[in-house]
Amino acid sequence: MTMPRFLPAVLVAASLASCSSPPGLWSWPKQARGSQVDPDQIKQLVPGTSTRQDVSSLLGSPSARATFNENTWLYISQITKPVIAGTQGVRSQDVYALTFDDGGVLRRVEKRTKADALPVNVVSRTTPSPGSNASFLQQLLGNIGRFSPGGAPSYTPGEGSSANPGNF
Repeated sequence: MTMPRFLPAVLVAASLASCSSPPGLWSWPKQARGSQVDPDQIKQLVPGTSTRQDVSSLLGSPSARATFNENTWLYISQITKPVIAGTQGVRSQDVYALTFDDGGVLRRVEKRTKADALPVNVVSRTTPSPGSNASFLQQLLGNIGRFSPGGAPSYTPGEGSSANPGNF
């Protein structure tokens, strides 16, 4: 008795049809990071009326403060998803910049998104440093013979100060 030629194909098709992926398998999990600010909370803040205390009680402490202006509070949030090799890709990013006057009264609320971000070009130049430009092999083998077997640095006459021979 011989097996029909189409039977292996039918068995493979049947086994594949019985497989179903769990719901959400291909929709990667999203992870929220930073200070998630609800737009309805932002609407409660009134420039010219709200104070730092009002903002702190409503939104909590800021993610950061502007580097050159302590009166600008930044609330930074982003939603990420896993990408290749376990790194995180940014799906969305929001930055709320709240600016206060010297009296602590809110003056301006600005929202920036990922679309407002500017690209940063990395410069490929290197900063020169004093010393020699030793190759990897020279760095690896350069210290052979400079240390004594006991682990303490060896003293070679002529190195260091002649008035204090113990100064290595």
